[in-house]
Amino acid sequence: MAGFPVLLVLVEYALFLLYAGVAGVGDKNYEGDAGMFVWAGNMLVQSWPFAIVGAAIWFGIAYFAYQAIIDAATGAHQVTRQQEPKLYNLLENLCISRGITMPALRVMETDAMNAFATGLHKGQYSITVTRGIMNSLNDDEMEAVLGHELTHIRNSDVRLMVIAVVFVGIFSFVGQMIFRGLWYSGGRIGGGRSSSSRGRDSGGGIAIIVALVLIAVAYGLAIVIRFALSRNREYLADAGSVELTKNPDAMISALQKISGNSNINAPSEVREMFIENDSSDFDSIFATHPPIAKRIEALVKYAGGHVVEQTPQSSGPWSNSPAKAPAQPTSSGSPKGPWG
Repeated sequence: MAGFPVLLVLVEYALFLLYAGVAGVGDKNYEGDAGMFVWAGNMLVQSWPFAIVGAAIWFGIAYFAYQAIIDAATGAHQVTRQQEPKLYNLLENLCISRGITMPALRVMETDAMNAFATGLHKGQYSITVTRGIMNSLNDDEMEAVLGHELTHIRNSDVRLMVIAVVFVGIFSFVGQMIFRGLWYSGGRIGGGRSSSSRGRDSGGGIAIIVALVLIAVAYGLAIVIRFALSRNREYLADAGSVELTKNPDAMISALQKISGNSNINAPSEVREMFIENDSSDFDSIFATHPPIAKRIEALVKYAGGHVVEQTPQSSGPWSNSPAKAPAQPTSSGSPKGPWG
């Protein structure tokens, strides 16, 4: 949180400098790139309080509306015990066993297999699962996934990630708004600058290069912050699920089924909250989640789990029959269908 204003001011200065280099504006008392650096600094002094106030207003809005924002981004909707009784009972039993306050339940109507938890304080927590994961896991596997998300809540991971999502979101939003404002202003903002032609005649290349470097550094720092917040928490949540359910095999088989089937069209910041972020964009080189193979390896090594090869029968939807051992083949024939 302390580092966010530094990133915001850094990007703001870089965008002013980039505009000065492109439009050729600068302080009238200096020539060439030096005038552009001075002009960008003067504009920063004039504008940074407004950016900070705007960010503070956004934080206030996000504090009260973050769940609605995330629901809008993912298409999730809240469900009740009457709508999803079996799912609700599984989560309730886990909460009772550890004296945890029951979070709200939400469902995303997508065939992708994923889940995530949100919330800032007790009474605000929520667990969201996709229809795809509900239709693909058996009772033990679904319980393991719910245990994973409950562990995120118990460890306060969700609070940390909601704040990170809000911070990165406003970081991108403010940067875009400042850039657009500068671009469409046509050089009319500020004072004491030379004409565009004078600025262009006097250089601008160095200013543009420095601005781009500053933007790249700030963006890289934002990615590193997100990267650091995400990876280790997934190992801990897997371990917490095993501690809650006493069933490492169920967590392993759930991860096997989720692998390769988790991709959801959602903002990258929100995808970092998922049980699996199968990202294919540039940020994937800074993957926010450890590979599923590594997570399974850790469950085998430290939790005594066993890997069982998945078969078409073992990857069928939840049925109303008693839960079977995780990842074991079921009786032959077609699956009995998802939970009703």
